[in-house]
Amino acid sequence: VPDAPAVSVVVPAYNTARYVAEALDSVFAQTFGDYETIVVHDGSPDTEELELVLAPYRERIVYVRQENRGSSGARNAGVLAARGRYVAMLDSDDVWEPRYLEVMLAALEEDETIDVVYPDARIFGDSPQAGRLFMDVFPYEGELTFGSVLRQESLVFGLVTARREALVNAGLYDEELGSAEDVDLWLRVIARGGRIAYRREVLARYRRRAGSHTSDPPWVYGNGLKWLDKVARTMELTPEDRAAVERQRANLRALLRLHEGKKAFFAGDARGAIEGLTEANAVLRSRKLSLLAALLRVAPRLMLRAYNLRDRFILRADTKV
Repeated sequence: VPDAPAVSVVVPAYNTARYVAEALDSVFAQTFGDYETIVVHDGSPDTEELELVLAPYRERIVYVRQENRGSSGARNAGVLAARGRYVAMLDSDDVWEPRYLEVMLAALEEDETIDVVYPDARIFGDSPQAGRLFMDVFPYEGELTFGSVLRQESLVFGLVTARREALVNAGLYDEELGSAEDVDLWLRVIARGGRIAYRREVLARYRRRAGSHTSDPPWVYGNGLKWLDKVARTMELTPEDRAAVERQRANLRALLRLHEGKKAFFAGDARGAIEGLTEANAVLRSRKLSLLAALLRVAPRLMLRAYNLRDRFILRADTKV
């Protein structure tokens, strides 16, 4: 494409009018300058506010507006509209450090075997993990492989920069998956012979916020099970990989029961809480859960009060479901 930029920055926007200016400012502060910025308005309910915020940026962005298709559909629309050889993903509530593009593009230019690369990031926002680094919370050493990604031993930070062709050839993000769409795509990239790499430099800030889909455990676990069903159905798996899928299925079902038990606890249903924790612990085998279930049988009201005090004075965050 004549006069095409080296990289196309894809920014999906859904109900993030209060954050998107900070995200875009971080793009325009990059030390690497050969890029275009594509903002995909994904049928957001805050359209009026979003477009007011975007107004000062409109001459500097490519603006794509569509009916709501979810985060996968918004990213796909951005990738398909991209003119760059590379595409860089930036969620509209996250932030890049100024050298993000410089370092990511250098990695891809220096090693043609790399198809996708990502940096470390600092977590901020509404999370007990705020202030920590992504790679400290999810540590991993060595090369990413199909097996390590499948077993989620290596978690790929979602603000990747990738060769556009590699994502298109792998089929882009699956719009039928509500979550796990990232890891699903990374598996398909690797299965086609692609390579995913990382750099340990902290080049982004990853916002965790209440009210986002990823803060809704049943939504995350349910979609995780849907993804595992797809993997088992569509991918060529070794016996070891298939066993790993079944273990993850069992863990996600247990986590769903744990969440349901916590929900019953906060609703004052001690019996439902004990049942949920006990069923979950048959898989998770946690001494802590065994102790909690035992304490719930003896003093459920005291347990709830203790939980509230912990949230208020120690975590300083509401961890109720």
